[in-house]
Amino acid sequence: MVWLEVETKVRIKNVNFFRKKVKRIGKFIKREKRGDDYFALKRRFRKHGYPKKAFRIRQKPGKFEVNFKKWLTQYWDKDIIVKQEFEFTLKNKSHVQDLIALFKDLGFEQWMKKRKTSESYVHKKDKKIIIEINHIKHLGYFMEIEYLCQPKDMDKAKRKIRRTLEELGVKPEDIDNTGYTMMLWKKGIKDEKYWMK
Repeated sequence: MVWLEVETKVRIKNVNFFRKKVKRIGKFIKREKRGDDYFALKRRFRKHGYPKKAFRIRQKPGKFEVNFKKWLTQYWDKDIIVKQEFEFTLKNKSHVQDLIALFKDLGFEQWMKKRKTSESYVHKKDKKIIIEINHIKHLGYFMEIEYLCQPKDMDKAKRKIRRTLEELGVKPEDIDNTGYTMMLWKKGIKDEKYWMK
């Protein structure tokens, strides 16, 4: 079954003020720190400096999540983007090391680290709408509104996200759907090279 991640991202200037607005329409779920390590084709295999394809490994208690997102730009609007997400879990660290060895042999290298702290909320009127307030190391605070759906519900997801933006009083100029890794790359930030000790 194909699932689409329909979402928008907003740059936040005053996080405490914004958090109060989110709490009016959303119910707090959890707060967590996330460490993401990205792997991309080696520079000599890329046509441009920024890689078009990359995958992420996120270390969580007792497991590792491997994630790849396919950008469905044909469905993008000025304010909302759509991706297809592929994800699987590995519980054994040696399996992760084997996977990395395989991808290194295919021409991939560790490319970037991203560290973020996330507060997650579910919309009180629609549990499919997830709102996150994220602090990204080196970049600051952002809010993401995400709706996970099947392709037939994509237009409905976009309408609901736009309605949530209105509820929160977000101005169009505050929307910034540039990927976090692109923002970090433009700043020249990669952080520590290796996350597996």
